[in-house]
Formats: sequence, structure tokens, C-alpha cells
Amino acid sequence: MTLKLKITTSDPAASRVDALGVVCFQDELEQHSGLQTLDAAFEGALLSHLKAMEFTGKAGQLVELPSLGRLPASKVVVCGAGERGEGEKPRLAAAVASAVRGSFSAHPASVGVVVPESVSDFRAVAEGAVLGAYRFTKYLTGDRKPKRALERVDVLTTTKPTAAQNRELELGKAIAEAVCVTRDVVNEPPNVIYPESLAQRAREVAKKGNLKLKILDPKGLAAAGHNLHVAVGQGSVRGPYLAHLSYVPKKPGKRVVFVGKGVTFDTGGICIKPMQGMADMKTDMAGAGAVLGLMAAVAVLQPDVEVHGIIGAAENMPDGNAYRPADVLTSLSGKTVEIINTDAEGRLILADALTYATRLKPDAIVDAATLTGATLVSLGQPYSAFFSTDDVLAQAMERAARRAGESFWRMPLIEELASQLKSDVADLKHVGDRYGGAISAALFLREFVDQVPWIHCDIPGAVYGDRPAGVYPKGATGHAVLTFLELVEIFAEGAAVSGKTPPAPSGTGEGTTPRPARRVPRRTTGKAAKAPARRKR
Repeated sequence: MTLKLKITTSDPAASRVDALGVVCFQDELEQHSGLQTLDAAFEGALLSHLKAMEFTGKAGQLVELPSLGRLPASKVVVCGAGERGEGEKPRLAAAVASAVRGSFSAHPASVGVVVPESVSDFRAVAEGAVLGAYRFTKYLTGDRKPKRALERVDVLTTTKPTAAQNRELELGKAIAEAVCVTRDVVNEPPNVIYPESLAQRAREVAKKGNLKLKILDPKGLAAAGHNLHVAVGQGSVRGPYLAHLSYVPKKPGKRVVFVGKGVTFDTGGICIKPMQGMADMKTDMAGAGAVLGLMAAVAVLQPDVEVHGIIGAAENMPDGNAYRPADVLTSLSGKTVEIINTDAEGRLILADALTYATRLKPDAIVDAATLTGATLVSLGQPYSAFFSTDDVLAQAMERAARRAGESFWRMPLIEELASQLKSDVADLKHVGDRYGGAISAALFLREFVDQVPWIHCDIPGAVYGDRPAGVYPKGATGHAVLTFLELVEIFAEGAAVSGKTPPAPSGTGEGTTPRPARRVPRRTTGKAAKAPARRKR
């Protein structure tokens, strides 16, 4: 069921909704007219209760209380959006999402969200409302199934909305629904989402968004020379697929290609994983899911940027036909690769997909993959790592992450570790030593991007949460979609790449000193690592 969303000037104390959410910026309770109206209905008890709970509107603060018959709504949820200023948009979206999600215990069919009078970013409000309303309940039955589905969210303001504000609301709603495309495919079990059915989801996105689509099935991949990709999938009865979605505006400026790893289930292959944590491996296609959601969002936003989304899908299974350690394979680029560990399959799929991407002659390539456990060890669950061969592009990525409110941290490409990839029998080994594993994986991928400015995103933790926080629900979060969309918008605003790769400073790796993409994490969910099976080496 599609959520209905609208802006209304209804009095919050009289609004005919099942639950109310109130969003407050820090230290602005006294200036919040909607909160003052509700406090009058509570005869001063609401503000007194908030004071007793030490609620000031800090980001992440939340207070719930019953209306006790004083309002048509049965429940009130008050959420803090933090300080105004830099990062206000994602904090606003997070507060709205928390307010909507906090109403679930009232089993509402309708929720009213009261925003401060000064709020003008209704795209952020809509994103928060839709992302907060998301629940994956497809397979729940009986008592486990929610008693009622949330059908409507009213955004309550004191002034009549303008046509532009209504358009922003609709845009935010559509973008959030695109993020939910990602959440859905990552939440689905691996008997439902496998390479061919993931390609079918790409067909659905392409049809709805009027995007161009090219699909290579197992025979097509083999004929085209995607030997690394084919090898990963040859141990499964469900063969590998590649889906290429294209958005080409009438007057394109830059051309950017996004590539997603889509291992729909990863047993580790011949180098099989232990039982503990293997069920998490249905999320090993979250990079592909992010690219799929991005393309759905791009179709709605329609920027003056040519955007391509490439999804490399495979199922890594042990079988008599599975690829083996010590195999030597010829990649699409022509480089030969010695296989070391069949549980490091994602970089093989990406290698061929990145070569495919370079042949589109883009201005930049961005890939996304749940690639290494080393990133979880180094940054923890909430943060994703990214590596780049271009400083200007990396700065655009940092800006995009801040604007989206997602947690990314730039990591170095340390040249000294490249020697780990030397093979005695082939051009490259595909796995380096244990230490610096995320960096050596990135260095391997760099071998396949030619001279194109490139970002590699290693996103193993934040794509799946064990508890809700901000716009992220429990389960699949849709992490990276909003950052990638912001990056596309930065490309639409002007140049985002320098066109040349800077030299590596001695002893520091390539580019500038790594720095955080944002200072104050808003979305702090992430699936806990269950070593050693949670992710690859």
C-alpha cells in the first residue's frame, strides 16, 4: 500500500489522526507554536513533562506519552532535531522518521507530524516520513502481522503550503520510496532474491522510471568475456547476471557510472564459511541494492547528468563445478588473476563490471560493495569506508555524505600494500595479506578502472541494522542511496572531478589525509559482525 502524504493547516490539538508526532529543534520548545497548542490542551502538563524528562530537542531525544482523551490522537511522540545550521536537513528527516516510527505502538492508520513554523525543507520532511513509516512485514502472519497498516501521514503547519512546497513534498516522497526499493531487495530471503530475480527487479525499476536496460544472462556474460563474474556463479544452479540501467537526459552534462556488487547469497564457495553468521549473507548484495535504489531515485529527480547503474549478480555456492583456489582466470580487461580464496568473490565480480564501466567512457565511476570485514574492524558498524583516486571527487563524496547524513570515512590507498597482490603464475592475486585487507581489496579493484576517476565504497556494516535509529529501520537500511543521489546532484551543479589523479604523498598512500565525511553521525545502525563469517577477509 502506498503511503498518502500531504501538508495541511489543521490544528494539531483537533487533528483527526490516530497519533501525533512533534518535531522540535534544540532549545526552541517555547517558540514552537504547535507544541504550545498541544500544551494548552494538556493544561500545561505536556511542557512540564518534557522538562521533567530533560527534553531540550537534542538530536535523537524522544519522549512518548498517551493523550488520555485530551486529543483525538491517542498518542503523542515528541522528537528532537538538534541544533539548526549545518546538517539540519538530515537531522530534520531523522526526527520526522523517529516520530512516525514512535507511533507504531498505537497501531495507527494515520499520523500527524507537527513541524516548526520555520521549516521550509519539505523534501526532507517527506523523506523522513516515508522512511520512518517503512516496515518489512511481507512474510508475517497471524499475531505477528501488524494489526493495521499506516495509510496516511499529515504534515501539520500553520500556513497554507505553496505549490513549490507541495512539489518538494512529492519529490521527497518519491526519493524515499526509491530507498525503500533497496530496503526491500536486501530484506528479501535468498530463495526469493537470486541473480535472475534481481535482474527482474532491475527490469521493474527500468520500466517504471523509463530507463534504458541491458541484461546479460549466463551465456551472454560468458560470450562477452566476463570470466571472473562467471566463475563466481558457476557453482550455483542459479547462474550469474549483469543488469545495466541507463538514464540519459536530453542535455547531459557529466557521465557517471555506479557499480554494485550483487552476491545474492554467499556461502564462501569451496572456502566455505562457518555456520555462525551465514544467514547474514543474504545481505551481500546490498551494494547492488543501493545502485538499484539510486537509479529509481534518478528517474524521479531527472538531473542533467547521464547516470548508469551496473549490477553484477551471482550466487557463490560450493559445487563440483565451483571455482577453486589456485585457478587462474582471464578477466574482461585481459589481465589474468590467480584465485586465492573463493570467499573473496565480490572483488572478482566488480573487476569485470568495472572494466565494463570504463568502456562507457565516464567522467567518474563509483562502486559499492559489502566487501571486507576489515572495514568493520577499522571503522565499526555505523561507518562505511571509501577510497578514491581523485581528491576533488573524494571531496564531492564527503560533501554528498554530509548532505545526506550518512556515515562515510575516506581511507588511503597505500601503495606499499600493492606488492601483496603479486602472483608467481598470473598478473595478479586477488587477495592480499590479512592486515590492511580493505586497502588491498581496493588496490586490486583499482587495477580495473584504467585512468577514470574512481571511488570504491566498502559498506559492510551500515546496510543492515539490528535496531532502528533515525531514518534507518531495523533490518535493511538503504544505506548509500541518499549519498549517491546527493553526489549525482553535485555533478549536476558543476564539476566534481579534477580529471587527473594526484601523486601519492610519501608514506601516506594516495591523495590527501583521510578525513570524516561528516562530524556528527545521525544514522548509527549496523549489523554486528559475527566473526569470522560476517564478511570477507
